Amino acid sequence: MTEARPEADWDPSTFDLSHPPSGFVENPFPFYDGLLTHCPILPQPDGSVLLCRHRDLDRIYRDTALYSSDKKASFGPKFGVGSPLFEHHTTSLVFSDPPLHTRVRKIMTSALTPRAIAKMEPGLIQTVDYLLEQMSCKPQVDLIEDFAASIPIQIIGNLLDVPMEEREPLRDWSLAILGALEPVLSEEQLETGHRAVTEFKTYLEDLIARRRAHPGDPETDVLTRLIRGDGAEGQLSEIELMQNCIFILNAGHETTTNLIGNGLALLDDHPQARQDLLEQPDLINGAVEEMLRFRSPNQFGNRETTAEVTLGDHRIPAGTNLHLCIGAANRDPEVFEDPKLFDIHRKPNRHLAFAGGPHVCVGLTLARMEGRIAISRLLARFPDYTCLPGREPGGRIRFRGYASLPARLKI
Repeated sequence: MTEARPEADWDPSTFDLSHPPSGFVENPFPFYDGLLTHCPILPQPDGSVLLCRHRDLDRIYRDTALYSSDKKASFGPKFGVGSPLFEHHTTSLVFSDPPLHTRVRKIMTSALTPRAIAKMEPGLIQTVDYLLEQMSCKPQVDLIEDFAASIPIQIIGNLLDVPMEEREPLRDWSLAILGALEPVLSEEQLETGHRAVTEFKTYLEDLIARRRAHPGDPETDVLTRLIRGDGAEGQLSEIELMQNCIFILNAGHETTTNLIGNGLALLDDHPQARQDLLEQPDLINGAVEEMLRFRSPNQFGNRETTAEVTLGDHRIPAGTNLHLCIGAANRDPEVFEDPKLFDIHRKPNRHLAFAGGPHVCVGLTLARMEGRIAISRLLARFPDYTCLPGREPGGRIRFRGYASLPARLKI
């Protein structure tokens, strides 16, 4: 597949994440290579700093004292203090520090134990096989709309026990809310994001009221656990409860959709990797890890310095917003041999697709299981599937995936 590349005279030191160069959104990876080589720590025009090296990101993820996840200072000007998007993104697990982060994470980790996730596997297989059967009679399918995007909505919907007939708007709400995390927003994107949070909260108020009246099984129903505060010291406030329900649905949706879609596209682009996987299905776990590294569903994270820090030759003041470029760190030649090569046999594979430290993705085991089962079962049933011309990139900087991935399943 031919992809846009930087102009020959492109100067990495001029890179501005708020105004990226032509071709970056479509194919950021050659730009990452230039940044890693020449400007792995790059101050931005707005006072923030872009970081690309694996060792810097790994250090930052592990140090919650010097690097805060709280985004009130940076999201206030972006969303408007007190606005729906501000309330959501400053209350959810990923953009919070202790004690809120500790309380919510304890509830989620107590619900997402290996035993609990293992119990989800039969339902996941049933969902995947149903979708494969639905696609089997179509001359052409969209591997995003017809497959990848449908899986996490059902799995996370099951996790919160959202009635099946009420799940249709969840994806659009999720896309609008996560889309507001892009470096630059149009007025339309901002308005759509605010509206999505408001509508999502209205729905959740009713769902939570119903669940309070008729609690589910706390062994399998995360919403019931969140309401009761299971695993944490004290219950969540109503706002904390609603916003973290939104977070669970959002975080488990787009990134897993991207993992599955990116993985299927990569296997189509790399026939030898596909053949190896067909001949040795046990390679699927390593293949999923390489898909996560090579096309990380989440390309950027953020932290804010709580005191002056020194990274390399750069002294960075307290209160500086740091852009953590996961997509670049996962191509760092200091850590990965031949990082531009898609290699499903790669070991070790110390990628940062799920971040790291205390904020490492709480749903990483579930996401890996969804990717493993979805990709392996599609490949087993349709080994000769072919992606067709007309792939539509997601068009985002922070998240990497496809909006549409047309394919033919049978020759």
